[in-house]
Amino acid sequence: MSGALAFAIFIATLVVVIWRPRGLSIGWTAMSGAIVALLTGVVHWRDVWTVTTIVWDATFAFIGIIIFSTVLDKIGFFEWAALHMARLAKGDGRRLFILVSLLGAAVSALFTNDGAALILTPIVLEKMHLLKFDLRRTIPFVLASGFIADSASLPLVVSNLVNIVTADYFHIGFLHYLLHMIVPYFVSVGISLLMFMLLFYREIPSTYDVRMLRPPGEAIRHRGMFVISWVLLGVLSAGYIVTDLLHIPVSFMTALIAIVFLCSARWTNVLRPWPILRNAPWSIVFFSIGMYVVVFGLQNVGLTHVLTKLISVLSAHGTWMGVFATGLVMAFVSSVMNNLPSVMIGAISVHGLHHLPWLQEMYVYANVIGCDLGPKMTPLGSLATLLWLHVLAQKGVRIRVWTYCKTGFLLTVPTLVATLASLYGWGLLLH
Repeated sequence: MSGALAFAIFIATLVVVIWRPRGLSIGWTAMSGAIVALLTGVVHWRDVWTVTTIVWDATFAFIGIIIFSTVLDKIGFFEWAALHMARLAKGDGRRLFILVSLLGAAVSALFTNDGAALILTPIVLEKMHLLKFDLRRTIPFVLASGFIADSASLPLVVSNLVNIVTADYFHIGFLHYLLHMIVPYFVSVGISLLMFMLLFYREIPSTYDVRMLRPPGEAIRHRGMFVISWVLLGVLSAGYIVTDLLHIPVSFMTALIAIVFLCSARWTNVLRPWPILRNAPWSIVFFSIGMYVVVFGLQNVGLTHVLTKLISVLSAHGTWMGVFATGLVMAFVSSVMNNLPSVMIGAISVHGLHHLPWLQEMYVYANVIGCDLGPKMTPLGSLATLLWLHVLAQKGVRIRVWTYCKTGFLLTVPTLVATLASLYGWGLLLH
């Protein structure tokens, strides 16, 4: 009975989070589910504290990166990069498609998948309009900017909230994580590009007129801030390594860089910090705590033990089977239950395995890959996708659910299988 209750609370919370009746914040809806779980005895106060210690660093690191990327967007950094890609392609539409996708992959790796999807998508739409591409020719670029955001969110701990939560839960350092995920990252991006070209080759225009776009330099609002942004990017990259070596929470570094950037913007009168701070995704703090408290209820009633047993049984047929089973199962779970709660379910399940440390670590990374790539199979897979579709709808671009799911499945499954295979092969070489 308690298991059914825990599962019912989880499903109800997830439905309300996705539905968001009357525009309720995802933070309040998730916290409501946590309160119900507490009142019914599915979870206890000690579980709330446990969850908070797991997710606080991940959540605040995510907010810091979003604030930093928002300021970059306001000063024209991403538009400048997109215009450079358009000029570098020299009027070749398919080359432009590849370069825009690679730009999205780079932005996703450095500024989280959410930032890549939500910031680049409006820029891509604007540039497609200026180039006079019709809807049929625009759709491939729009889908690429959304899908590549997740498939390219593997390499760094900070590339995806899923990655940060996993690294904190298993105490994985920045460099250690990068070493294990760098090869799967390149494979994921490469296969994604290949699948995009196979599916949309005919729709992508062969040529375009570069003269219709303004010079990249005109996108920059303030030269001084543009220079400062490059300096801070370098400091941030080095800071990730420093926080790893000194065992400092990564959120300290992202918060410091965000504060310095905001102060620089205020000092140069480029923008006011308070609107950016006010509009930062603070609700994700309450969402993370609330949703993961609800997920802990599934652990308390033993439901995650079932998943642990499934992975254990399949892994008895070989490490490769365990890696693929973990990744594919968690990809499916993420696509129907959202990747943020799913990664915790997977982490708890993998933590329950009794394998050699290096073998268990393979399953940890397989869980990350499944929860990073799997959500793109359905619109419900991640909050970033829901927000991305909302942004498209505001711009007059509506993608039907069936079209999205069909495209998502065709793009995700080959990419997921190839990426898990590269994780297995690269993992054997490292160990």
